[in-house]
Amino acid sequence: MNDTKSLPALPDHLSGNPRSPFYVAEVFEHQIGIRLNGKERTDVEEYCISEGWVKVAAHKALDRRGQPLLMTLKGTVEAYYC
Repeated sequence: MNDTKSLPALPDHLSGNPRSPFYVAEVFEHQIGIRLNGKERTDVEEYCISEGWVKVAAHKALDRRGQPLLMTLKGTVEAYYC
């Protein structure tokens, strides 16, 4: 059972890429869920709750550095621990 007192607070802006300034390793020690417009998303790479957007990979497309190209989806974003 998860003890909510030991979980770090979820930041407003979080990225799953370790090279990003918005990456927080302590948060990724636990399972995170993201809901966009009431629907559960499992493919989110980055989110911002206050601005209302998530970034997801655009299929198999890669940029010149080999990182996935990201599409921005807008709406109501909710982040929570599973």
